[in-house]
Amino acid sequence: MRIYLPGSLSTLARVLESKAVEAAGGGPLTAYAPTGALAAELGTDDPEELEYQAMRAAARASLRLLAAEGGDRRLVLAAEVPDEAVSPEREARVRVDGPVGLELVVSGHVDEDAARPDIAAAAAALAAADGDAEAVERAESDAERHELLWYATQELRYL
Repeated sequence: MRIYLPGSLSTLARVLESKAVEAAGGGPLTAYAPTGALAAELGTDDPEELEYQAMRAAARASLRLLAAEGGDRRLVLAAEVPDEAVSPEREARVRVDGPVGLELVVSGHVDEDAARPDIAAAAAALAAADGDAEAVERAESDAERHELLWYATQELRYL
């Protein structure tokens, strides 16, 4: 199953060093995937549309990470994991048991340099939103004006 793991560039540095995507404390990972619940919510079974929406959900989660830890570029790692390692939670969100080895990562998706000021501003707005749903939606929408760029796994070390 293709999953999308949200992170930041500091997350990527840890992944490249440890050769795995791991949750803090060694617990399960939160990821996003083209689930049946997502298909029902969107009213489509188009695999490309579902994967795109799962990646967008991971990009929103990445923005929340940036709001908490700082940073100005969202990161989403796409990985292929065995179906049995994934448990659906809600909509596109899934739980992945155990770490995801770097060898399972098939691509990385990162904001381009030109997006950095907008992403930093959206992360700051999200951090200041203090639970205000409209402010959260506005911050996420501002960030989503920028598409993530695709990187092959061998290019990730240059980010």
